[in-house]
Amino acid sequence: MAVSSRASTKDMERAAFDKHGYLFGQKLTHSLSPFLHQLIYDHLNLRWGQLRLDSSDLQLFLDLAQHPSCYGPHLGASVTMPNKVAIIPYLDEMTDECRDVGACNTVFFKQRDGRRILCGTNTDVIGIRDSFFYNVKDPAFVYHNRPALVIGGGGAARSAIYALRKWMNVKEIYLVNRDASEVGAVIRDCVSRGYGQDLLHISTAEQARGVAGPGAIVACVPDFKPQTAEEKLARYITEIMLDKKHKGVMLEMCYNPTPFTALGMLAEEKGWNVILGTEALIWQGLEQDTYWTGSTIDRLPAEKVKAAIAANVAQRSQAKL
Repeated sequence: MAVSSRASTKDMERAAFDKHGYLFGQKLTHSLSPFLHQLIYDHLNLRWGQLRLDSSDLQLFLDLAQHPSCYGPHLGASVTMPNKVAIIPYLDEMTDECRDVGACNTVFFKQRDGRRILCGTNTDVIGIRDSFFYNVKDPAFVYHNRPALVIGGGGAARSAIYALRKWMNVKEIYLVNRDASEVGAVIRDCVSRGYGQDLLHISTAEQARGVAGPGAIVACVPDFKPQTAEEKLARYITEIMLDKKHKGVMLEMCYNPTPFTALGMLAEEKGWNVILGTEALIWQGLEQDTYWTGSTIDRLPAEKVKAAIAANVAQRSQAKL
């Protein structure tokens, strides 16, 4: 009975739209992605929507994606954890960003030889890049030709390294993380994909004190208080970096359940400008809709989306008080 109820709910959700896509991943309850894309479709007068597909079943997703109601012209689906890497073998075509990062957060369809093929890209890297581009007035002073710092060792860290190296004119990129083996894996992956030059694992406080300060920081770790010795050391090394004379800009990628994190507040207290993780969410989402709607970025309602996301976050924060 419960299965039938869920199925009928999905049918009703689909019926509300002319076209629909999916947010495909797990732990999606609090995701802002459907809300963000609905703002864009409403602005474009499209009866489209994005449905949550809380699953790691790739075959289920591939079957659903072939449904005629999946929106387009090219179809659109956001792909989140744990499916960003798992979906790669099923893609017929990948953009450079998707291939180089080794993860896909966006799928879309194209026509080839009379059939529809599944394509993948990675707009997370665009979200990181544009968070800095649209919020830093003087990048030449703030982070050009300076070291950068990435905190973390997962997929978001790889995206950050890619964006920093490809578009942001930084020098060496420091890596700080609680797990040295994760850092080693990140470095090997980035080197093998062609953008791993000048990556430096900062693993001790002494080492941190001896290097030049970064201009751009991308923090890719959850908002948890450090508990283990390794976590406390990583936070201490980060504090040493934040205490350097040059005060740049930190993008705090964590925004769930709130973008106002302990690490972000610490950086602000030490004189850094902090960009909230919702900025990366917004710019990667807008980039997704250039693939799905065929619109150029300048035709999409960036300011409207930013205002609505800010209001939504404020409402959520107030509800927790």
